[in-house]
Amino acid sequence: MTEVAAELIVEGVRRAVGAVTDPELRRPIGELDMVREISVVGEVAHVAIALTIVGCPAAQRIASDVRAAAASVSGIAEVALEVGVMSPQERQALTERLRGGKTREMPFGPGTLTRVIAVTSGKGGVGKSTLTANLAVALAAQGLSVGLVDADVHGFSIPGQLGLVAPDGSVPQPTRIDDLMLPPIAHGVKVISIGMFLRRTGGEGPLGAVAWRGPMLHRTVQQFLTDVYFGDLDVLLLDMPPGTGDIAISVGQLLPNADVLVVTTPQTAASDVAVRSGLVARQTGQRVIGVIENMSAMTLPDGSTLDLFGSGGGTAVAAALSTADDAVPVLASVPLSPTLREDSDAGIPAVIAHPEDAASQAISKVAGALAAEPRGLAGRPLPFRPR
Repeated sequence: MTEVAAELIVEGVRRAVGAVTDPELRRPIGELDMVREISVVGEVAHVAIALTIVGCPAAQRIASDVRAAAASVSGIAEVALEVGVMSPQERQALTERLRGGKTREMPFGPGTLTRVIAVTSGKGGVGKSTLTANLAVALAAQGLSVGLVDADVHGFSIPGQLGLVAPDGSVPQPTRIDDLMLPPIAHGVKVISIGMFLRRTGGEGPLGAVAWRGPMLHRTVQQFLTDVYFGDLDVLLLDMPPGTGDIAISVGQLLPNADVLVVTTPQTAASDVAVRSGLVARQTGQRVIGVIENMSAMTLPDGSTLDLFGSGGGTAVAAALSTADDAVPVLASVPLSPTLREDSDAGIPAVIAHPEDAASQAISKVAGALAAEPRGLAGRPLPFRPR
């Protein structure tokens, strides 16, 4: 083999290995400076890479993908892989690069190209979290890059809804690179929840309860938005706690540019209080983009319908939140669905487990409408004032 031919093979191996994607950062490892020395001796490629941290949960997958990539180069019959770990200085440089040279800055405020959508409700038990989880997965299934913040700190349920709770009850923690957290990914959605940081007593029973007041709640939401590396997102969804308490106020302060979806059931007891969550969001500068009526009439096998929770709640909320200059639509009436409930309990979103279900179709229709709106700053207030 000539020296030129050998150099071409080495370059081919470097390109192939550098194109391997880190499954947590969702970027090529060559771009992340994780590729070290590469040489070729005969038909053996000697490849060295450096993982971000000791015990990287994606280590086996990265190693497997690197071996496969190097072996795919013509002239390579065997791959000798050496796996190391980045130095503290290299990790610091990486985190600064991921943040775009900025330090601990919340990237989703006014001026962001990510569409931020807070899903709210007036009271608990209306299926807000189930809708949020399924909507996130439906958006990801349409090719969007989606993040989901479980902002319901006291009543978190998103990890279970997305199947992140293992049979032994454990929940994956974010991978930490210094002060940066990489969120777990479920069904194509990057997810963060306080449930990922709690431990069961004695390893059994439910996750511990969170008994925090205003300052701690604000700090938690702020840290989720600042220290969790979501990368370039098309949409960031927030599963809000019911009502108009501390977290609603904090999110309004941190994300005044957010759009708001209000979830209600048809019954008056839910729709009356759902209006309040929309009004408080609007007071902080957020825009109410629509109402989703959940648990609406379901069609029975004989063709008749069952209005278990009455009717008209979604329309009433939309009318109450509409103004002369801003009509708020009912984006969907999601019928009461045993399938939606069963899939949520099983941790498999119904939009992918049973896409033919009427509830799944209604949620996917909302996702399609949201996905059709391009990212951009058109129509958004920016934090600039003319002099």
